[in-house]
Amino acid sequence: MTDTADPDQAEHEQISTSLEIEQLDTNLFRSKSLWLPFRSRGVFGGQVISQAIVAATKCVKPEYALHSLHSYFLLSASPSVPILYYVDRVREGRTYTTRSVRAVQSGRAVFVIICSFQIPEFWQPSHHWPMPDVPRPDDCQDEEEILLAMAQKPGLNESTKDYLRQYAEERARSPITVKRIKEQMGPEGTPVFMYWMRPRDNVLYETPFQKCILGYMSDIHFLPVAANTLGLKRNTAGPDALAMVSSLDHSIFFYDHTFDCSDWILYMTVSPIAGLGRGVVIGRMYSRSGTLVAVTTQEGVVRADIRPPPKGKL
Repeated sequence: MTDTADPDQAEHEQISTSLEIEQLDTNLFRSKSLWLPFRSRGVFGGQVISQAIVAATKCVKPEYALHSLHSYFLLSASPSVPILYYVDRVREGRTYTTRSVRAVQSGRAVFVIICSFQIPEFWQPSHHWPMPDVPRPDDCQDEEEILLAMAQKPGLNESTKDYLRQYAEERARSPITVKRIKEQMGPEGTPVFMYWMRPRDNVLYETPFQKCILGYMSDIHFLPVAANTLGLKRNTAGPDALAMVSSLDHSIFFYDHTFDCSDWILYMTVSPIAGLGRGVVIGRMYSRSGTLVAVTTQEGVVRADIRPPPKGKL
């Protein structure tokens, strides 16, 4: 029997609805919707990240721009109980100011994040790695189209076909359009996975909210890069079977304050190391014009379906 999410918890088509929170007090906010992805153990991490960014941003002066965040996922969150976001005004500086947010559900902390804001110094020198030469978004297929085509391949068992169809249906409902680019081999000998992404509603949001959207997008297909690099697969058995992926932490460094998520964002991801039941992924997010907008990192649990060796007897 296929493990599917409750249809009442389906991802909203409007990114603004997915990120919406209500303010209960000066430093207290509450989620209004939560989404449980297909075959996931808890609420989508990108939604929790982005809602926490919204809460933190509402507690700083508008001249301060979010430049970095560091977060930890502590427990899986249920989609059936609202998350409370408690904001702590940690530091008020002349150029930098800091906010921490604790996400609590049913009395337990499920997520913590520290957000640092800066009054940008646009006059300072800069550099960034160039965007790779990749196919344009118009030349790439929507992810749900690729998944449905995969489900039509001969030789697949019904369980795999069912998984691909349901996954395609979920991606079609997502507020984020994803177009896959064929993976390439990086200079280090590890695969580089790349995607074009943007919100489906294609609305021009105010500048601070753009980073909240980017926070949501940054967790799409991120940690599975480590599993894919290891050659682990779903819907199979044996040592190559993927038993579990679960995010432990997530960081973003923003180096552009003028990008527009309503246009396409290129997400370039690679896993430099995985082992000991964990994996690290690094990402770069480019505007379509080639500006490096943000750098992302994540570590998470990545387990193959392998039993540990028996303990020796003394």
